Amino acid sequence: MLHVDIEGLDYPAIQALQRERLAELGRRLEGQPDWTAHFATTGMRPSDLAADDGLANAPFLDKTTLHGRYPFPFLTAPMSSVRRFMATSGTTGLPVLFGMTENDYGRLLPYQMARILSAAGVQRGQRAYQGYGYGLWIGGPALDVGFAAIDCTSFPIGPGRGELVVKWLRDHRYDVASMSPLWLMSLITIAKQAGIDPRKEWSIKLAILGGQSVSTEFRNQLEAEMPDGFVSQNIYGTTEAGGPVLAISTPFTHADDELQLVNEDTIITEILDPTTLKPVGPGEVGEIVVTTLQREASPVVRWRTRDLVRLSPYPFDCKSGRRGMRKIGRIVGRTDDMIKVKGVIVFPSQIEDVIAATPGTVKEAWQIYVDKQQTTIGSMCVAIEADHRANRPKEDLIADVRREIRARLGFNAEVECFVEGTLPRYEAKATRVLPRAEAPKTTS
Repeated sequence: MLHVDIEGLDYPAIQALQRERLAELGRRLEGQPDWTAHFATTGMRPSDLAADDGLANAPFLDKTTLHGRYPFPFLTAPMSSVRRFMATSGTTGLPVLFGMTENDYGRLLPYQMARILSAAGVQRGQRAYQGYGYGLWIGGPALDVGFAAIDCTSFPIGPGRGELVVKWLRDHRYDVASMSPLWLMSLITIAKQAGIDPRKEWSIKLAILGGQSVSTEFRNQLEAEMPDGFVSQNIYGTTEAGGPVLAISTPFTHADDELQLVNEDTIITEILDPTTLKPVGPGEVGEIVVTTLQREASPVVRWRTRDLVRLSPYPFDCKSGRRGMRKIGRIVGRTDDMIKVKGVIVFPSQIEDVIAATPGTVKEAWQIYVDKQQTTIGSMCVAIEADHRANRPKEDLIADVRREIRARLGFNAEVECFVEGTLPRYEAKATRVLPRAEAPKTTS
């Protein structure tokens, strides 16, 4: 463990540290007009966070609240002390800007990212291909900071330029890489088209994959395409939380398809029933709600991520020795991606499970099209692509996917099959549910 003094604490000790830092946060927010007005909506003051039930009674924070304080919502540091801004993706509305002071970016983020990467198995001195995006997105800068914090040699290439990257993966002999899982699968395809065998010609043994959650079946197929001993670890975080700093799968949790909340000394992560907003128990699904304890410029209190996750049935039994840091499953969906078809609740990850397990489909290319953007819909269309190398008739692929959706979810779905290269590709976060108007017009 990188930070034994923290990672070795039991849960009561972690909670005691959180309460202390939560009280400090309340004192810092007390003099901020936006925060004072926000807490007043529930009859509280920011300083009330020091009470035993302060956080449990505090108001939630969501995109609507942030948009209402455009352009710099809840900024708690003078603009002159803000080193840089990061922004959300804007997939659900206007991007929201979050500031970072020198302390936020130069001390807190390296501290958090070093622990994340070390827990995943990244070692000092390794060569790292960094394939997340830059600009206002936090992904690339956060990984750069993390690799630097543990003395890795970083190649900050970002996404894209696949024809070049597949050669550099061979020639530069990278040990570790960070990118979206869909981009790694695309690179594998590009490499094979260029006559490069990733299993034999790449040296990479560890990938830090994030931007979207993927099914166990997809992960297993991805790992099978890579060199012997390769493993992918799933990283999770949000811009609002300060980056991909919340959780990571590790050599101790990978086999169970779980992640661990390894930065709970600087972030409080609640897992709440999205309807009752009460804590869920082990083995139950809840929404991740985040409170950042030590960010100076743009802290969040009870930020509703809308990401749904299952709390591990045994959250504290990790053999890593992190006795106070809970385990969670991979992200199973989002509350705003959840759709109800003929009374059945469906998450995109369930459709991905089917597609990934169907021989002859392009694993990274699939889409769900709905006839209207509402929680309950009358029908949906699952669009897939046929892998030209498999040489399977599209009618067989359609029949297989329809049958498995029916068997697993209990309803008949419309399925369309397209030639390879038709559907959208995503180098970072994938948008899997789209209105039917955006669907391709013709099949082949």
